[in-house]
Amino acid sequence: MSILLKRAATRRSVLRGLLGGGAVSLALPFLDCFLDGNGEALAAGGAIPVRFGTWYWGMGHTPGHAVKDRADVGEIQFLEECKALIPLRQHINYFNGFSAPLDGRSNSPHRTGWVASRTGVVPPIGDEILAPTLDVLVADAISGGTRFRNLDVTSTGNPIDIYTARSNFSRGTAEVSPVGFYARLFGGDFVDPNRGEFKPDPRVMVEKSVLSGLVEESKSLAGKLGASDRARLDEYFTSIRQLENQLALQLEKPPANEMCKVPASPRDVDGERAPTGVEIEAVHETHRLMTELLVMAVACNQTKVFNMAYSDNFSKLRHAGETYTHHTLTHEEPTDVKLGYQPTAFWFNCKTMEGCADFINAFAKTREGAGSLLDNVLIFAASETSYARIHAVDNLPMMTFGKAGGRVKTGLHVPGRGDPITRVGFTCLRAMGLPLDSWGAKSLRVTKPISEILV
Repeated sequence: MSILLKRAATRRSVLRGLLGGGAVSLALPFLDCFLDGNGEALAAGGAIPVRFGTWYWGMGHTPGHAVKDRADVGEIQFLEECKALIPLRQHINYFNGFSAPLDGRSNSPHRTGWVASRTGVVPPIGDEILAPTLDVLVADAISGGTRFRNLDVTSTGNPIDIYTARSNFSRGTAEVSPVGFYARLFGGDFVDPNRGEFKPDPRVMVEKSVLSGLVEESKSLAGKLGASDRARLDEYFTSIRQLENQLALQLEKPPANEMCKVPASPRDVDGERAPTGVEIEAVHETHRLMTELLVMAVACNQTKVFNMAYSDNFSKLRHAGETYTHHTLTHEEPTDVKLGYQPTAFWFNCKTMEGCADFINAFAKTREGAGSLLDNVLIFAASETSYARIHAVDNLPMMTFGKAGGRVKTGLHVPGRGDPITRVGFTCLRAMGLPLDSWGAKSLRVTKPISEILV
């Protein structure tokens, strides 16, 4: 078993140990010293777990045409750009009017906003990651007992278009193909919790034991490294231990789960590889297929943490046969004098919110316990800008979906009144049970969650 971090290198090192009389090896990450320069109960009687996810879209909203402003907490009034969300507003909380103080750092267009809202730290350069994203913190706390520590998917066809990272050296990559995602979730390694027979895979037993055969030598190596390399090595072995724990779960028969229904393969649906790419029609269909698979993976308790991206932070969405992308249109398309906005860019924003509605509805229509799967999740959704034409990062549009197992009230519009955007993320962390007194750095550091939405 090997895990590789892709990066140019001139040297590699491998720890070697003995396991059951046989040699095993584990490839290490690239370290500085090698280079030149992360209802109420289930059928089995356990409590229904609360899960956490994120949903991302690029280019924000068209100011004045997405949501009606409010001066105080109250009912959400979605406008034309967000009309697809109107039937689902009872499941949504909408936040705007929050600020993103930069503490003297530059606003890196289409990067600073998403990094600050998800990590609580303004990046010094571009999308440099100085702290883990929200989902990583939650996964560290709740991911035990599932096959996958987290699941990351994107609709764009590019695996790096996903907004999760532990650090600059440990960034997420996403599934891009519905067919590939299906194979990973429900392929040969999937154990149906509702099937009677169960036989552990002997290959899993061997893989699970690899780390224990290398522990002593890893300690010896750590003693020879500098502080930076020791931190990165510890981060690396933490991820390996998480894999070891996930493998251990595959050696046990999962409890029966009536909510878990294995879906049909996307290949069976359309007869050929599902669409990927940046053409809006393909992205929308990919997003729909990926959402259906992700929802069932969550319902089947394969993961408690997930991330979905509809479009990337530079929104390369475009119409088939057209040159201009959504991003380019936000800067170059003339404003229609009568409408008061850029009509084609506005159309892309509307289509994006249709995708958002599909995502919410997929969780809402999936039964779980006495209610729906959406009742037992909390999903943080945000874009990287409020007004793409001028790269604004204040007043970032942010939403949450779901009730987090009854811990969160929904259907509310919360105006920020200039408070830091990190209050939303901090509220999510507290709702997920993380015992934090504060979150964020410098002017983004906050100590008070948004009590109006917490039960």
